[in-house]
Amino acid sequence: QVQLVESGGGVVPPGGSLTLSCTTSGFTFSTTPMTWLRHHPRRGIEWLSSINSAGDDVAYADSVKGRFTIARDNANSALFLQMNDLRPDDTAVYRCAKPNTRSTWPHSSEYTWAYWGRGTQVTVSS
Repeated sequence: QVQLVESGGGVVPPGGSLTLSCTTSGFTFSTTPMTWLRHHPRRGIEWLSSINSAGDDVAYADSVKGRFTIARDNANSALFLQMNDLRPDDTAVYRCAKPNTRSTWPHSSEYTWAYWGRGTQVTVSS
């Protein structure tokens, strides 16, 4: 069965950094594009970033471009999100997602996400 488990969230001051991890199992990770999402209670679901299977093509939402970096480790079936210069409005539950196999790049619409994890809470506060 597909399993996605996020970790690395926490409370960080504005301007701080945090690295999120997503450990996966139950599918061939090395041939699968992956995405990061975040859930705001008031703003809903926001797509953040996608990475192709080889890790040589990436895409970012304008809200995080230049601050966040997506990466993957195919040998260990893991996905990462390095977050820098965090702001209070980055506060959200962050989830990794496996896109639907029929979806197309950059996998940035909600209907493209076949699986997602429970998420990890990131709170940016002083």
